[in-house]
Amino acid sequence: MRRRAVVTGAGRRVGAAIAVELAEHGFDVCVHVRSDVTGGEATAAAARAAGAEAWVVAADLGLPEGCAALANAVSARWDALDLLVHNASAFAPDAFEQTSLEALDAMWAIHGRAPFLLTQALLPQLRAGRGAAGGAAGESGLVVAIVDIGAVRPVSGYAAYSMSKAALGMLVKALAVELAPSVRAVAVSPGQVAWPPDYDEGLRDRIAARIPLRRVGEPSDVAKLVRFVALEAPYLNGVTIDVDGGLAVRYG
Repeated sequence: MRRRAVVTGAGRRVGAAIAVELAEHGFDVCVHVRSDVTGGEATAAAARAAGAEAWVVAADLGLPEGCAALANAVSARWDALDLLVHNASAFAPDAFEQTSLEALDAMWAIHGRAPFLLTQALLPQLRAGRGAAGGAAGESGLVVAIVDIGAVRPVSGYAAYSMSKAALGMLVKALAVELAPSVRAVAVSPGQVAWPPDYDEGLRDRIAARIPLRRVGEPSDVAKLVRFVALEAPYLNGVTIDVDGGLAVRYG
């Protein structure tokens, strides 16, 4: 029997890579998108080509009712869930002194409130899931949150983003303590693995030069790590794993 995973923000980039990687390694996948149904269907088609059952749910996780809609769709279709991946994200520059209450709330809603509400709503399904190979009896589902290097290494102009991603990292630690031993929680922290569209070539070159490995990563680097944590690392719980070529440990 195939395992089951929900991946939020899976219509493109890192989320799509995670969904397809999981499909290729024995997971059926619920592909969540906010509004890009075309992108979600492309991800689902790639997952189906790998032998998975894959289906798309469109919901705005910035709203509590959107979180409820996704959770209700999953619980109506599946009575057990092995993996919940919180990948949906928003990223936009906003100088601290100009950040509006609406912008601040939007960042918090997608990075903090939505993962909290979704995990809470899908907890019965996660507790009915299967743990990683080699895990102990009674260990079941896994929550993986995609945080960001910005949660610990902020960049000027992204205070609201960094703060909300740091909150997501703390949620993982809280879940790891409170939901164990049945449900594990792990954070994965990418560095530069997918370029924002507004980064010009010069900025991209400067960032790449700061990475100790002297190259940027790929969405597949994150996807492979998520798959490893889900299937082969049953003793990982409450940790944040960097996948950034060494960028987070660099001082200058």
